[in-house]
Amino acid sequence: MKKVKKQLAKALLAALLGSSLCMMAACGSTNESESAEAVKTSEISEDEGAPTAKEETKDTDKTKGAEKMKTAETTEPTVTPKPTATPKPTATPEPTETPEPTEAAEAAETQESTDSPDAGQASETDPDAGQESETDPSAEQVFETDPSAEQASEADQSAEQAAEADSSAGQPAEDNEQGADLPAEQAIGMDPNWEFAGYSVINSGTATLYRASGNRKGIVVGVNAGHGTSGGGSVYTQCHPDGSPKVTGGTTEAGATQAMAVSSGMTFYDGTPERDVNLQVAQIFKDLLLANGYDVLMIRNSEDVQLDNVARTVMCNNCANCHIAIHYDGDGLDFDKGCFYMSVADGVKGMYPVSEIWTEDNRLGDCLISGLQTAGCPIMSGGNIQQDLTQTSYSKIPSVDVELGNAASDHSDAAVQQRATGLLYGVNQFFGQ
Repeated sequence: MKKVKKQLAKALLAALLGSSLCMMAACGSTNESESAEAVKTSEISEDEGAPTAKEETKDTDKTKGAEKMKTAETTEPTVTPKPTATPKPTATPEPTETPEPTEAAEAAETQESTDSPDAGQASETDPDAGQESETDPSAEQVFETDPSAEQASEADQSAEQAAEADSSAGQPAEDNEQGADLPAEQAIGMDPNWEFAGYSVINSGTATLYRASGNRKGIVVGVNAGHGTSGGGSVYTQCHPDGSPKVTGGTTEAGATQAMAVSSGMTFYDGTPERDVNLQVAQIFKDLLLANGYDVLMIRNSEDVQLDNVARTVMCNNCANCHIAIHYDGDGLDFDKGCFYMSVADGVKGMYPVSEIWTEDNRLGDCLISGLQTAGCPIMSGGNIQQDLTQTSYSKIPSVDVELGNAASDHSDAAVQQRATGLLYGVNQFFGQ
């Protein structure tokens, strides 16, 4: 019986101790010193409840059993108050006290902003961020290869090239098909790079290119009002590009290799200088051509232009589709012998560039005489005279010197208008208009 009681007491104490320990562990409120005191107390209680060898009587056993039970009862309140004293679970500032995590976060942020190579180089050396606006290939490609920008840049360049071509070298006849983009009036200077330009000695002047305002044909007619270059009679040009002598006579004798750059022309019997009447006819002719859709390269548009005969021809070669020089003949006759043109002399038909164009030269002359005849102008018998001229010797386009009469011819406003109209008819015939 004593053995049973002893075992029962031990079991009870163990259970109480286990319960206390569990509560202490769960609440986290019992420190190590309290746990040690509880263990010490439980050990003392166990020793006090243990039987000795001398106490072997039944009453003594009962007394010891009762004392053991009493000790257990007194031990139980000693262990359990600890869990009820739960200021520590209530006072849980330790988890809520987060200055350390905050300081750590700030330290981490500081470290990221100052030490991290990714963050520190983001605004300075990060190729994706710092060089985006400077070296981003896609950005460069958008700027360099945008089709709309290329088309706009190509369009601007084409316009500039067209303008430069008109003013220096180009072929206005081809450019004229573009129409409205080109100016209605434009000065044309001598380009030293043009073929035969080096044979000219007076070339500081400019011609004027006029463009029709409507029904444009894309054809430029070179209109050359003969003479009208001050100082032209005192300097000379080579008669032929190859240096060969003239084969016919005229203002310059046959056999000569040099001719006056521009002669002064004859004077009508009423004292009117030929150059003035030539200009009057040319200006009316220009207006008629523009009204009919032709563009006009006006070689001389005033009393004087500093362009010799070679320069005039070279400019027409490069800026017109044909070249018509307007003159009246200084033959000395006292009667009007009528209109005619200077056809290409047989002796120069094999010479370059005459050999490549002389048939068209003569066809243009024939068309002009036909037009003048249609307009009612008097026509010289045969309509042409062979002549070796500087103009046709340097021409690479259809070119003709047309003589609208002589010093005895009527040069009134009506007569001048009639001749200009006849020339328009001839141009229409030549170009099939």
